[in-house]
Amino acid sequence: MNKEKLFRTLAISTVVVCITVWIPNLVFQISSPLWMLTFIIAPAGIVFASLIKNAWPIVSNVAMLFSFFILMFAGYFINYITDGTP
Repeated sequence: MNKEKLFRTLAISTVVVCITVWIPNLVFQISSPLWMLTFIIAPAGIVFASLIKNAWPIVSNVAMLFSFFILMFAGYFINYITDGTP
């Protein structure tokens, strides 16, 4: 396996892992601290994606790095729109 294919596989797998660690919190509504792994895994994915010089894995890993802040903003925005009523 050449280096570019290995880095591509690692970059894509970091995105998949970052999405997977959010599943307990978002889908099953179980309070799980696993989402904090995105702060460790996503920067590694950014490095792997930058080594292959491909834009979409870099953007998706950056989005996963800031996913906590994006989801927190979305939650507060929905709460603001609905005036806090479900």
